[in-house]
Amino acid sequence: MAHAAQNAVSTANNTTSLTMANAIRALSMDAVERANSGHPGMPMGMADVATILFSEFLNFDPKHPQWPDRDRFVLSAGHGSMLMYSLLYLTGYEDMTLDDIKNFRQLGAKTAGHPEYGHASGIETTTGPLGQGIANAVGMAMAERALHARFGGDLVQHKTYTIVGDGCLMEGISQEAITLAGHLKLSQLVVLFDDNGISIDGPTSLTTSEDTLMRFKAAGWATQAIDGHDHDAIRAALAAAQHATQPTLIACKTTIAYGAPKKAGTSASHGSPLGKEEIEGTRAKINWPHAPFEIPAEILNAWRAAGARGAEKYSAWQQRFDATDAAKRDDFAGRVAGELPAGWEKAVDDFKRALIEKPVKEATRKSSGNCINVLSAAIPAMLGGSADLTGSNLTRADGAKGFAAPDYAGNYIYYGIREHGMAAAMNGMALHGGVIPFGGTFMVFTDYCRPSIRLSALMEQRVIYVMTHDSIGLGEDGPTHQPVEHLAALRCIPNLQVFRPCDAVETLECWAIALASTKTPSVLSLTRQNVPQLRTEYSAENKVARGGYIIREASAAPKAVLIASGSEVGLAVEAQTTLEAAGVPTRVVSLPSWELFAKQSDAYRKEVLGEALVRVGIEAAGNFGWERILGDKGVFVGMPGFGASGPAEELYKHFGITAEAVVQAVKSRV
Repeated sequence: MAHAAQNAVSTANNTTSLTMANAIRALSMDAVERANSGHPGMPMGMADVATILFSEFLNFDPKHPQWPDRDRFVLSAGHGSMLMYSLLYLTGYEDMTLDDIKNFRQLGAKTAGHPEYGHASGIETTTGPLGQGIANAVGMAMAERALHARFGGDLVQHKTYTIVGDGCLMEGISQEAITLAGHLKLSQLVVLFDDNGISIDGPTSLTTSEDTLMRFKAAGWATQAIDGHDHDAIRAALAAAQHATQPTLIACKTTIAYGAPKKAGTSASHGSPLGKEEIEGTRAKINWPHAPFEIPAEILNAWRAAGARGAEKYSAWQQRFDATDAAKRDDFAGRVAGELPAGWEKAVDDFKRALIEKPVKEATRKSSGNCINVLSAAIPAMLGGSADLTGSNLTRADGAKGFAAPDYAGNYIYYGIREHGMAAAMNGMALHGGVIPFGGTFMVFTDYCRPSIRLSALMEQRVIYVMTHDSIGLGEDGPTHQPVEHLAALRCIPNLQVFRPCDAVETLECWAIALASTKTPSVLSLTRQNVPQLRTEYSAENKVARGGYIIREASAAPKAVLIASGSEVGLAVEAQTTLEAAGVPTRVVSLPSWELFAKQSDAYRKEVLGEALVRVGIEAAGNFGWERILGDKGVFVGMPGFGASGPAEELYKHFGITAEAVVQAVKSRV
């Protein structure tokens, strides 16, 4: 009798959840059809899994979408965005309406082709470039563990779920993310694999024969394989994941475009509308006789009730938060809001005064390391790391402890040789909130990080990339490791601050700007070789904030203006000395940030660059973009192509990046 009763309850629950899942299928195929663009197959295939997750397991509250202790949900397979938008509308997020669904993929709509962070509540990250989402989710899970260690389970104890597809798992970044998560034993992370066996070209058997479960097991994950359309199996798998001691993979065997009479299980449903006839057939097959975009009241009410589940948990969390010690509560609230603690600016100013009092000749990577020592003590939210180059990047503060299982109390992450995974995980941390991520590798490997750096900028996230060994100045490692085109490539990314400081003081000012820039990521391009400290007089002003400024003025109205960044500013000062002695009044401009300089007024830029007979740009990099600075009066001293292997001093002479070459360039034009 009891068994029969349980079966009856299960059947009733599944009947309700199936109709709820069909609402997702209907909205998804109708929105894609209306837009005549999109990917209906994935939302229709994963509708069952998403329904059970959102209606029974995911802890969230649409009325309080920024609840810090909510579970995070990442749609790594971002092409299936109608799954996300359907869920947000159905569960009752106020800023996702039926009209928004109808405007899918239209200009200015919240419902963009791929989910975009900031367009609507509940979209935790921008996805679409495959593999980024799963790596973001790893970063979110890392941030959760770090905050749990700092503030305890009463304030921080939540899971991160992500739906991934075959494409996500084929991308190389996924392996970096998977192995890092397994090594760190991120038990709060659950990956739901849409195992539909289909990609754009056809069945995935064309391109892979991998055993996905064995791959995850080898990386230290708990794994399960289920029928992704069996609601009881989905429940059981998610229930088991709640108590896992490792990150969990649930491989959900699904049929893409489930319910479509002809296109289900085929690549034809992946990235194109189903078509009127196929939609009519689908409606009949899934018993959905309703008009496009019509959700019957009883089904919508069931979904809204699912969305309201989290209200009680949110209220309980709020009560715990209110009962927390005031200092701890304020610390938590400030960190979640992304605020910097009181006193951090004084720490910057005190360190600047110390540098002026006792100038140093050192590599700017060393200067950066000293800044990290000072700043991490003043800003506990800073969570640093390196992609296996700690001793070269100098990103580990003195006394920092490694972030590791089981307590996760450390503030330094050993990412291993996973540059791309590191960058994407840092995006996830920044999106999660409560920590300020920074990480290092060699400047040349920004190429490995570039898709994630671009997304940092697109999502307006404060992520700080510490990129050292920034030119031929790294020497003997040769052209494979010597950046040439990288500065230009980074400078053309919108909303990215690229800093190339010339000395210890500028490095400190760059760090201060990067930390204060809550909606802009930053790249610090730092030297391996020692450079002199050129800033030797104290100024409370952060001069780097102007992007460019006069670091050495001419003795009279300048006939030449030397404009340089980083290690080449020292060459410019050396050339100025020679030119002044030869009777050529010469100004030196330090240009650590093109982006900030471009934001200054026309009057300021004209004042700094002047009206001299000649402008010389000096940078141990390619010349792309310098024409905007130099104009028709300019000449560039820099790299003509790739570098070479040899001692740094010899390389600078070999490629003609010397004070003598700058002097000659001026004299030939004055």
